[in-house]
Amino acid sequence: MTPAELSRTVVRVVRSAVDEGALSVAGDAVPDAVKVERPRPGGGGDYASGVALKLAAAAGLPPRRVAEVLRQRIADQPGISLVEISGPGFLNITLDRDGKDCVVRQVLEATTSYGYGEAFRGQGYGFAEVSEERARVVTEVVVRLLRAQGAVARVGGTGEPLPLVACPETRLSELVGVDAARWAFLRAARHDRPRIEVEELLAQRESNAFFRVRYAYSRSRALTRNALELGFRGEVGPVPGGEVLLGLLGDHPGVLESAARHRAPDRLARQLEAVADELLRFQHGVLPLGDEKPSAAHRNRLALAEAAGTVLAGGLSLLGIDAPEFL
Repeated sequence: MTPAELSRTVVRVVRSAVDEGALSVAGDAVPDAVKVERPRPGGGGDYASGVALKLAAAAGLPPRRVAEVLRQRIADQPGISLVEISGPGFLNITLDRDGKDCVVRQVLEATTSYGYGEAFRGQGYGFAEVSEERARVVTEVVVRLLRAQGAVARVGGTGEPLPLVACPETRLSELVGVDAARWAFLRAARHDRPRIEVEELLAQRESNAFFRVRYAYSRSRALTRNALELGFRGEVGPVPGGEVLLGLLGDHPGVLESAARHRAPDRLARQLEAVADELLRFQHGVLPLGDEKPSAAHRNRLALAEAAGTVLAGGLSLLGIDAPEFL
């Protein structure tokens, strides 16, 4: 279950509680979407929601009382094993094992379109054509992000230019190549000046985030090739020790929506860095070592690594950057 799916589940539960009379809330006070996020320090579960705090005033009840009304109803939904209340009324939600494994299956089924949604379905956006190199790249990627969320978006016509700090180096792509230049332009927030370090952008080393992201993708492909040589394929299943990587994959749809909403390609770039770094840490336990025979655990780890590589490839594609199979 992805955060987007969990959000929709919570919204359905709220509407059901209102329809049943368990919560006395006007229909227009029921949110169309609910934010779910990683629990704050001290909170438990896989995700947390503050929906009870937002509904409290409309319901005329203390937030914890609203949370109590919603807690068991949410816990009864498929894919959820436990819901607890913390603090003033936060709902801390723990997914069941199948709900967590489901993320890997969804990634592998959706391939590089995983995380695409309909948050802006039917909405139209237009942006002015620009000639400055960074502005042109950022505008192009913002359009892609909006389209990935169902919007009708284009460059040209009467649109407004995106406000951003221009890059003083207007021919960066000639110095470091198109892909590295795009990464430098997109990794910085729009209100920040990109760090233009030609030597670092070209370096194939750990300190270069651009290299790490693409290298992590190429490692995911190498793991698949090596596994085939050993006679096994990936298989979706439980992966002890893979919780961090699973969480990052589960967060990906929300990151894409947020990047589109805030016109912030840097959010996607940072997400890809996080996935890449965790995949590079995780990769060492994927294949059998020495005389070890391939087991169900190896097949499950491989499926998770392949899902992570798929997310990296899809994210790089949205940024307009090549994902090399060999690096």
